[in-house]
Amino acid sequence: MNRRQFLNSAMLTAATANGLVPVASRFGKRKHPNILMILVDDLKPALHGYGDPVAISPNIDRLMARGTSFRAAYANQAVCAPSRFNLMTGSRSTSTGIYDFGVNLRDVLPNAVTLPQHFLAAGYHTESMGKVYHIGHGTHDDKAGWSVPHHRDKLIEYNDPGSTGGVPTREEALFEEVPGGEGDPFVYARTLAKGAAWEATDLPDTAYADGRVSAYAAGRLNALKGQAQPFFLAVGFARPHMPFSVPRKYWDLYDSAKLPMPQFEQLPAGAPAYAGKKGGEIEAWREVPVGVPGAEFDPELKRKLIHGYYASVSYVDAQIGKLLDALDRDGLADDTVVVLWGDHGFHLGDHGLWTKHTNFEQATHIPLIFAGPGVAAGKTTGQLAETVDIYPTLAALAGIAAPMGPQPIDGVSLAPVLRDPVKRVRDHAYHAYPRGDWLGQAIRTERYRLVRWTNQKTGARSWELYDLATDPLETRNIADSAHDTRAHLDAILDRHPAPKPQVRRTG
Repeated sequence: MNRRQFLNSAMLTAATANGLVPVASRFGKRKHPNILMILVDDLKPALHGYGDPVAISPNIDRLMARGTSFRAAYANQAVCAPSRFNLMTGSRSTSTGIYDFGVNLRDVLPNAVTLPQHFLAAGYHTESMGKVYHIGHGTHDDKAGWSVPHHRDKLIEYNDPGSTGGVPTREEALFEEVPGGEGDPFVYARTLAKGAAWEATDLPDTAYADGRVSAYAAGRLNALKGQAQPFFLAVGFARPHMPFSVPRKYWDLYDSAKLPMPQFEQLPAGAPAYAGKKGGEIEAWREVPVGVPGAEFDPELKRKLIHGYYASVSYVDAQIGKLLDALDRDGLADDTVVVLWGDHGFHLGDHGLWTKHTNFEQATHIPLIFAGPGVAAGKTTGQLAETVDIYPTLAALAGIAAPMGPQPIDGVSLAPVLRDPVKRVRDHAYHAYPRGDWLGQAIRTERYRLVRWTNQKTGARSWELYDLATDPLETRNIADSAHDTRAHLDAILDRHPAPKPQVRRTG
């Protein structure tokens, strides 16, 4: 018996002992359900099915009707690369020390058993396409766990020469998508001009990466449909990450004059300055002025950015619809577990902030939807959930053993909630964000968010506390007045393991 066979046998034995193995006939030739994991970059719950009256998202709404959606799901880290490591390892950033770009998984956790590795060992055929792991900024793909090489496409993409001047741009270099800069992508990027923040063309969906990825994924579903071996497909979409480059027809879905503008454009009263940020990613685009606070952007620039975000949401929604159509067409819908996940939220001018990289609600709140075997259809739940919960949940739904590491497994299985949405398996969600020498650990309960900032050099501390029931826009830090609530939530934070110090990017 080889290592793969041994691991597979051991996992199935453990799963059988726990009563997790599905009835073989339920999945036809397969003993376990297929898994389709859909990852969407920068997608917050700006979706019609999540209550956004402006968003046009009929296909994600269709997936919600098939399954159970979590209304209180949160990213563990509001940065693309570490958030995806949270997903793939089941470990929070505070358990690994990976809080930022330029740090690679195997350099920190060389023996980690990732989500796809776990399924590969259980006998699954595993593939990834599009943006799954973050590739760029010195961070690489993790090849372990895939049955075939990753199918990569672009994240930064333009079709109009006017968007770039016909030359490589900074963000393309940072994502290592243009020739040159074989060394440090940050050094090379500084030699280049900025690209446009948006683009609208009269081109088909496949002129952009997400359209090509959805077509490729649909083809792979068709090719794998008759196999006895179950599959695990990870399909990653780039939009609504900037630049907002999508066909014009998606822009035309919206009347820009009717889009929601920011309601509160300053930091919360009483919040420390490092709770927010200055500049950052939003200044990577040529239309955005450098050094100008986000609240002071020209109103038309704000409106254009918000318009681009919603257009991009509708574009990626259409691509997800093609995957759902493929599941139906190929007879896979009844034996495939589908999970849709946004890697973190996105500021659209709230608090005067744009993009992500904070501990605030808009940067951390994400959509999370499960559908398929073992999942109640047409349900929503208020269960608090974290990115790290997806790994053990998929294992439970597939009927394979729960992940055991060797990396810390911080997630819990949400499977009981997927069978009965009123069940509860955790009473808070946990996330974190570093800002210079300060590390902000946060917990989100049904009503409150507490952020405890600790200076990693001096040990000094400060707190933020928001009552989301009475102050959903997080306008006022009440940490100094709601002493009992702060003490109660702080005690919960104390029960978590001490956070690992940040592993710094080299080079």
